[in-house]
Amino acid sequence: MFIKEKYPALSSPTPHTFADLMEMYEANYIRLRLLCGDIKQLPDQCVSLVEGAVPVELTVQARAKHTTHIMLTYCFDYLNKDVVKRPDLKIRVYHDARQAEVISRQCNITGATLRPWERDVDSLLLCRWRLNRFLYKWVGYLHRQGHNFSK
Repeated sequence: MFIKEKYPALSSPTPHTFADLMEMYEANYIRLRLLCGDIKQLPDQCVSLVEGAVPVELTVQARAKHTTHIMLTYCFDYLNKDVVKRPDLKIRVYHDARQAEVISRQCNITGATLRPWERDVDSLLLCRWRLNRFLYKWVGYLHRQGHNFSK
Protein backbone atom coordinates (compact mmCIF):
# COMPACT_ATOMS: atom_id res chain seq x y z
CA MET A 1 0.00 0.00 0.00
CA PHE A 2 2.78 2.45 0.91
CA ILE A 3 4.56 1.98 -2.39
CA LYS A 4 1.39 2.35 -4.44
CA GLU A 5 0.61 5.66 -2.74
CA LYS A 6 4.16 6.91 -3.12
CA TYR A 7 4.38 5.81 -6.76
CA PRO A 8 0.96 6.28 -8.39
CA ALA A 9 2.47 5.73 -11.87
CA LEU A 10 3.22 2.10 -10.97
CA SER A 11 -0.44 1.18 -11.11
CA SER A 12 -0.61 2.27 -14.74
CA PRO A 13 -0.48 -0.56 -17.31
CA THR A 14 1.88 1.53 -19.45
CA PRO A 15 4.67 3.96 -18.61
CA HIS A 16 4.34 7.56 -19.58
CA THR A 17 8.01 8.52 -19.38
CA PHE A 18 11.48 7.14 -18.82
CA ALA A 19 11.23 8.61 -15.30
CA ASP A 20 8.26 6.28 -14.63
CA LEU A 21 10.49 3.31 -15.49
CA MET A 22 13.19 4.58 -13.12
CA GLU A 23 10.56 4.85 -10.36
CA MET A 24 9.62 1.24 -11.08
CA TYR A 25 13.26 0.20 -10.65
CA GLU A 26 13.36 2.04 -7.32
CA ALA A 27 10.12 0.41 -6.15
CA ASN A 28 11.49 -3.02 -7.15
CA TYR A 29 14.60 -2.36 -5.06
CA ILE A 30 12.46 -1.42 -2.04
CA ARG A 31 10.34 -4.55 -2.39
CA LEU A 32 13.38 -6.80 -2.84
CA ARG A 33 14.90 -5.32 0.32
CA LEU A 34 11.69 -6.15 2.19
CA LEU A 35 11.92 -9.73 0.89
CA CYS A 36 15.67 -10.22 1.24
CA GLY A 37 17.01 -7.79 3.81
CA ASP A 38 20.55 -6.69 2.98
CA ILE A 39 21.08 -8.05 -0.53
CA LYS A 40 24.87 -7.76 -0.19
CA GLN A 41 24.77 -10.22 2.73
CA LEU A 42 22.66 -12.93 1.05
CA PRO A 43 24.16 -16.43 0.83
CA ASP A 44 24.92 -17.69 -2.67
CA GLN A 45 21.74 -19.78 -2.66
CA CYS A 46 18.71 -19.94 -0.39
CA VAL A 47 15.17 -21.27 -0.52
CA SER A 48 12.13 -19.78 1.18
CA LEU A 49 9.61 -22.37 2.31
CA VAL A 50 6.14 -21.22 3.35
CA GLU A 51 3.43 -23.69 4.25
CA GLY A 52 0.81 -23.89 1.50
CA ALA A 53 2.94 -21.97 -1.00
CA VAL A 54 5.35 -22.94 -3.75
CA PRO A 55 8.99 -22.75 -2.56
CA VAL A 56 10.99 -19.83 -3.94
CA GLU A 57 14.71 -20.06 -4.66
CA LEU A 58 17.09 -17.11 -4.72
CA THR A 59 20.53 -17.57 -6.25
CA VAL A 60 23.23 -14.92 -6.24
CA GLN A 61 24.90 -15.20 -9.65
CA ALA A 62 27.43 -12.37 -9.44
CA ARG A 63 28.61 -9.85 -6.89
CA ALA A 64 30.43 -6.59 -7.54
CA LYS A 65 31.06 -3.47 -5.53
CA HIS A 66 27.95 -1.64 -6.75
CA THR A 67 25.79 -4.44 -8.19
CA THR A 68 24.51 -7.92 -7.40
CA HIS A 69 22.93 -10.23 -9.96
CA ILE A 70 20.31 -12.57 -8.54
CA MET A 71 17.99 -15.20 -9.95
CA LEU A 72 14.55 -15.50 -8.37
CA THR A 73 12.36 -18.47 -9.24
CA TYR A 74 9.63 -20.80 -8.06
CA CYS A 75 10.69 -24.41 -7.45
CA PHE A 76 7.80 -26.60 -8.53
CA ASP A 77 8.04 -30.22 -7.30
CA TYR A 78 10.74 -29.12 -4.86
CA LEU A 79 10.78 -32.44 -2.98
CA ASN A 80 11.22 -34.50 -6.14
CA LYS A 81 14.38 -34.70 -8.22
CA ASP A 82 12.65 -33.18 -11.27
CA VAL A 83 12.48 -29.60 -10.05
CA VAL A 84 10.87 -27.24 -12.53
CA LYS A 85 12.00 -23.65 -12.08
CA ARG A 86 9.86 -20.84 -13.45
CA PRO A 87 9.74 -17.88 -14.09
CA ASP A 88 13.52 -17.73 -13.41
CA LEU A 89 13.94 -13.97 -13.45
CA LYS A 90 17.47 -12.59 -13.49
CA ILE A 91 17.62 -9.30 -11.65
CA ARG A 92 20.41 -6.73 -11.46
CA VAL A 93 20.43 -4.83 -8.17
CA TYR A 94 22.21 -1.46 -8.18
CA HIS A 95 23.25 -0.79 -4.57
CA ASP A 96 24.49 2.75 -5.14
CA ALA A 97 21.41 3.87 -7.10
CA ARG A 98 19.05 1.72 -4.99
CA GLN A 99 17.34 0.27 -8.03
CA ALA A 100 16.61 -3.23 -9.34
CA GLU A 101 15.77 -4.26 -12.91
CA VAL A 102 14.89 -7.48 -14.70
CA ILE A 103 17.67 -8.42 -17.14
CA SER A 104 16.84 -12.02 -18.05
CA ARG A 105 14.24 -11.47 -20.71
CA GLN A 106 15.02 -9.90 -24.05
CA CYS A 107 12.72 -7.33 -25.55
CA ASN A 108 11.78 -8.11 -29.12
CA ILE A 109 11.62 -4.67 -30.72
CA THR A 110 12.33 -5.67 -34.29
CA GLY A 111 9.16 -5.73 -36.31
CA ALA A 112 6.90 -6.01 -33.28
CA THR A 113 3.45 -4.58 -33.84
CA LEU A 114 2.14 -2.57 -30.93
CA ARG A 115 -1.52 -2.47 -30.11
CA PRO A 116 -3.26 0.79 -31.11
CA TRP A 117 -3.30 2.19 -27.56
CA GLU A 118 0.46 1.59 -27.22
CA ARG A 119 1.67 3.34 -30.36
CA ASP A 120 2.70 6.52 -28.58
CA VAL A 121 5.01 4.62 -26.22
CA ASP A 122 8.51 3.53 -27.23
CA SER A 123 8.46 -0.26 -27.63
CA LEU A 124 11.68 -0.85 -25.64
CA LEU A 125 10.40 1.31 -22.79
CA LEU A 126 7.12 -0.59 -22.86
CA CYS A 127 8.88 -3.97 -22.82
CA ARG A 128 11.09 -3.04 -19.87
CA TRP A 129 8.04 -1.65 -18.09
CA ARG A 130 6.13 -4.91 -18.47
CA LEU A 131 9.04 -7.05 -17.26
CA ASN A 132 9.69 -4.88 -14.25
CA ARG A 133 6.03 -4.40 -13.43
CA PHE A 134 5.78 -8.21 -13.30
CA LEU A 135 8.69 -8.29 -10.83
CA TYR A 136 7.06 -5.53 -8.78
CA LYS A 137 3.79 -7.44 -8.48
CA TRP A 138 5.42 -10.85 -7.97
CA VAL A 139 7.74 -9.73 -5.18
CA GLY A 140 4.80 -8.04 -3.44
CA TYR A 141 2.83 -11.28 -3.73
CA LEU A 142 5.74 -13.33 -2.34
CA HIS A 143 6.07 -10.95 0.58
CA ARG A 144 2.33 -11.18 1.35
CA GLN A 145 2.59 -15.00 1.30
CA GLY A 146 5.29 -14.80 3.97
CA HIS A 147 8.37 -15.58 1.90
CA ASN A 148 11.55 -14.15 3.37
CA PHE A 149 15.25 -14.59 2.57
CA SER A 150 16.64 -12.46 5.40
CA LYS A 151 16.28 -15.11 8.11
